[in-house]
Amino acid sequence: MLIRKIESLIEEHLCGESEKILLIDGARQVGKTYIIRHVGKKLFKNFIEVNMVEDSLGERLFAETKTVDDFYLRLSMIAGERMHEKSDTLIFIDEIQAYPQLLTLLKFLSQDGKYTFIASGSLLGVTLSQTTSIPMGSIRKVRMYPLDFEEFLYANGMNEAAVSALRDNYNKKESLDKGMHEKMMDLFRKYLLVGGLPDAVNVFLRSRNIHAVRAVQTEIHDYYAADASKYDQERKLKIRRVYDLIPSNMENKKKRIVAQSIEGKKGKSFSDYQDEFEYLISAGIALNVQAISNPQFPLSQSQGKNLLKLYLNDVGILSGILYGNNMRAILDEMPSVNLGSVYETVVASELAAHGNKLYYYDNRVKGEVDYLIDDYESLSAVPIEVKSGKDYAVHSALSAFVSNEDYHVKKAYVLSNEREIIEKGKITYLPIYFVMFLGTGTDTENLIIE
Repeated sequence: MLIRKIESLIEEHLCGESEKILLIDGARQVGKTYIIRHVGKKLFKNFIEVNMVEDSLGERLFAETKTVDDFYLRLSMIAGERMHEKSDTLIFIDEIQAYPQLLTLLKFLSQDGKYTFIASGSLLGVTLSQTTSIPMGSIRKVRMYPLDFEEFLYANGMNEAAVSALRDNYNKKESLDKGMHEKMMDLFRKYLLVGGLPDAVNVFLRSRNIHAVRAVQTEIHDYYAADASKYDQERKLKIRRVYDLIPSNMENKKKRIVAQSIEGKKGKSFSDYQDEFEYLISAGIALNVQAISNPQFPLSQSQGKNLLKLYLNDVGILSGILYGNNMRAILDEMPSVNLGSVYETVVASELAAHGNKLYYYDNRVKGEVDYLIDDYESLSAVPIEVKSGKDYAVHSALSAFVSNEDYHVKKAYVLSNEREIIEKGKITYLPIYFVMFLGTGTDTENLIIE
């Protein structure tokens, strides 16, 4: 079984005294149902699971459910013998977005207090925005992502003691020895190929067959594309077009969305596609990085620009699109292949999974810095530059950013393939695999929305 860090959060919530219902949000195929089912069956004698998408395609038993009593009555038709007490009965409402009125009903189920509940869904950001009565005071919404690099290490046999030792190296800024560095780089390159979608990881662990891994990734990518276009008939073609453009945008120098390229129409601007961008981001299949030209802490209050970068939610999907079954581009670090887009994608997904809202620095004169995140200890913005090649020490935009006294920068990072951790002024040069410890414990409210 794959170790998921969210498991402890689910356990703590279900065993705690909170009256709120835990709602796990996230893209499809990231493992929401599996981990809830695992924890629920472990903690509760009576585990009742209802998949609302399956119901909507079949009997539609819950389609018109409006009240708590009606919900219990309909549930009793399929699981009445397991509906006992709150302490031993967990009711799992899966794919709750299929019936938006059930999101409102969660408030009343929580207040009723008869049973313990947990729910999950995809496209919840979209569904909640279209729900007239949002029960935010009665739910705790947590976004789940594909396996991050730390979880990938666990899947490949590394234990918590080893990861803890790596964290100590990171905190003390002590470089790994050459042998351990090569081992970590080998695992990191495999992560670039496999990504963090549970089905792809399990196929990799079982078969070590890149063709089989790519088949899983292709299927999920196609599924995402179809899923992204079926909920909004009016905008579905534009949503699909934006999603399909993400990999090619990653290969451009600027890597940001160009509004006129979406439909090939001149005069189109960022604002013309705001709803399409928001749809992909809310669905969890795209990660957004917003441009800021004058960064101040907290970054959410800085003046933003209508410039946006979108990244795929899984680096394995991207590397499959770019390189297919040829692993040499990544495993052999071929000089002719620029891995910048996959490196930036994996950093974006790591930082997002750690609870960070993502920004990048864009200045017409001084250039760009790949990422900016908030640091709540130093109360300042932290710039991060990602380097996939040998020129890791060349970063004029970052140097200018750090030296700007108006930005009050306390620290900055450059991530690369180099083994040694080096500190030069405010800039720390880190091996790329230490991204798994960057931005952790900064602002958990970005991950958990009460």
